[in-house]
Amino acid sequence: MLVINGMIWTMAGKPVEHGYVRWNEGKITEIGNMKELGSEPFESERVLDAHGGWVMPGLIDAHCHVGIAEEKWGTIGDDCNEMTTPITPHLRGLDGINPMDPAFHDAIMAGVTSLMTGPGSSNPVGGQSVFLKVQGRCVDNMIVKAPAAMKVAFGENPKVNYGNKDAMPGTRMAVAAMIREQLYQACQYQEDKSVGKLEKTDFRMECWLPVLRKKIPLKAHAHRADDILTAIRIAKEFDVRLTLDHCTEGHLIAEEILRSGFPAIVGPDLTARSKLEVQNMSFKTAGVLAKAGVKVAVMTDHPVSLIRYLPLCAGLCVKQGLPMEEGLKAITIHAAEICGVADRVGSLEVGKDADIAVFTGNPMETFTRTLATVVDGEVVYEEKL
Repeated sequence: MLVINGMIWTMAGKPVEHGYVRWNEGKITEIGNMKELGSEPFESERVLDAHGGWVMPGLIDAHCHVGIAEEKWGTIGDDCNEMTTPITPHLRGLDGINPMDPAFHDAIMAGVTSLMTGPGSSNPVGGQSVFLKVQGRCVDNMIVKAPAAMKVAFGENPKVNYGNKDAMPGTRMAVAAMIREQLYQACQYQEDKSVGKLEKTDFRMECWLPVLRKKIPLKAHAHRADDILTAIRIAKEFDVRLTLDHCTEGHLIAEEILRSGFPAIVGPDLTARSKLEVQNMSFKTAGVLAKAGVKVAVMTDHPVSLIRYLPLCAGLCVKQGLPMEEGLKAITIHAAEICGVADRVGSLEVGKDADIAVFTGNPMETFTRTLATVVDGEVVYEEKL
């Protein structure tokens, strides 16, 4: 199968004008100019005609709660936060995801083909996130990487949730101390395991081993500048990977974030300033960080902002200073790299998954339409004119 007559934004090099992409058995097999394709007959394969539109890798939302905080069902469909105990590393977002959530279809219609979803930010340690494709009825068959990250949260959410119950944590100090204590215990557990000193396996501590071995990052909910710096401080103490999620005041400390070496997943900015810690929220954050040299992805935090507006969120960041191509990367290859799945998704390259979005033009522009969405080589959406 192939898509023809498009501007091919591979996100791995220069765009291919008037180009084509071919795939077979769910993997990309060819990318080139239409002149290279010549007059080869297409009778034996299905052809999508882009009619001069943009052909891109499927878009990626690097931080959302699709499927686990269902859009339609309120508290009945909300399995995002286990607000009965503050430390829950053993929770798997995978076990709370409903693939029938209509947000998955909304994602498909927006050209979004994969996403990172999982626990929310009510707990200092929330559990394991998962990276999924957006198409399917069995969540186990949608997995790209699981676990993909360990969710931790700083600042207002865990502080208010437990402080209001007269329980720990009630301060930012306590939030940091509880995360630090977990990592310290996990380090001791790993050391004891390596020398055969364990009397029995600890299910909760086992969940930290991929973090300590740098296979997955801490996915740190942090809005305020001081919370961002606390997350960095703890990650450096324990020599673990970290993604700075939300990073709302990141533009105020861009040089410090750059020196940390950690990437930022910025957003959601398409929402109200509903908490004190987001009063400095601005679409300029992504651009300030990117221009400083920080690798940046843009997220929706669905359902806080709807996943269908992911490309619009990136476009509004571009409007406020993020370079245009960096905006495209923030919802494709940079998102994939930050989420640890760039070997499969995020760019159009031979051998990668055939996750492809076809648009009438730049997807970050308001009036652009999605013409087709392809997931693992299957056309899962096609505009009917």
